[in-house]
Amino acid sequence: MAEPPKPAAAKPAVKMAATPWEAELPTQLRAEFAERIVELSTYLGQNFIVAKSDSAIDIIEYLKLEFDFDFLSDLTAAHYPKDELPFEIIYILYSFPRNERLRVKIRIAEGERPPTATVVFPAANWLEREVFDMFGIEFADHPDMRRLLLPDEWTGYPLRKDYGILNMDNRWVQENLGIESGQ
Repeated sequence: MAEPPKPAAAKPAVKMAATPWEAELPTQLRAEFAERIVELSTYLGQNFIVAKSDSAIDIIEYLKLEFDFDFLSDLTAAHYPKDELPFEIIYILYSFPRNERLRVKIRIAEGERPPTATVVFPAANWLEREVFDMFGIEFADHPDMRRLLLPDEWTGYPLRKDYGILNMDNRWVQENLGIESGQ
């Protein structure tokens, strides 16, 4: 009788091989924000800034006013539960005049409330609500911080890596849909 196959060993995480971003824009950002910027890098032609969490909105506003990054195309998050700062918030800006995309990233602790980007880009309203709904990150001074996609009574935050699909809110599903979970 054959033995059942063994599960494949987990592959170690591959670290992104970013290189320093050298150009006019990062030089001016270094001059303007100095120690408030942690990193200015590029990866496969995609430029990004890693900033201290309390500096992101100032940097985003500066990019909008001084460098024509006039469109917030997305705002999302990532969850790294084993890290000291487990959440990364990513603002993706686009400049129509420059035809250029730029990411601004910050890392925050559990429970930290970064400032809202709605003061610079009103469209951040729903994007920040989605991040709240899926990750549980609340944005300070947000005009309407409530769930966007899930019902108000939903328990948990589905895009956190420590929230498995089997942990979905079975109580809500039973009470509102009248069915047992298919999990």
